[in-house]
Amino acid sequence: MARSRVLIIDNGTLSLPQLRRRLEQLGARTETVDTASVPARLDGRYQAVVLSGTKVRAYDLDHYRPLIDLVMGTGVPVFGICGGMQILAVAAGGRLAEGPQRVGGYDVRVDKEEPLFAYVKPTVTVFHRHTLYLQEAPAGFRSIGRSAHAPVEFLRSDDGRILGSQAHLEFRRDGLDILRGFARLYR
Repeated sequence: MARSRVLIIDNGTLSLPQLRRRLEQLGARTETVDTASVPARLDGRYQAVVLSGTKVRAYDLDHYRPLIDLVMGTGVPVFGICGGMQILAVAAGGRLAEGPQRVGGYDVRVDKEEPLFAYVKPTVTVFHRHTLYLQEAPAGFRSIGRSAHAPVEFLRSDDGRILGSQAHLEFRRDGLDILRGFARLYR
């Protein structure tokens, strides 16, 4: 069986090697492009797209326009991680707010009926490294995970194709198991 190809769009994350390693550990072949090199179309080359975290604020929609156009125009599953989720949410009309600095493992309650969470318990411990939080799911999306600090820890589009995680899933066992749930969507 051929391995699925996943395009990782690097938005300036510090943990790109770990993210690639996790996806490859789950059987994917990965290719990476930076935000400035996003292709206009996937043309069947990839079975999924993953958006990494970012050091740049998600509000810069002009900077992220090619990425947003690609994600909204493709038919493959998309997963935004940390800043990647924030970019998608802001593009859909979501609002971010400053919150407490969180670095390390934090507990999140997830909606177990979601395929993304097939391999985890109802409460997961995931790695955070940020201060911005999505306050509510924008139109066309819903929250599928929440914590005491963030009402939207995980996000899903109404059609189920676009997913997001406030946490960095490239760290911790629960993060790997959530990525395993995502892999089921594109295999």
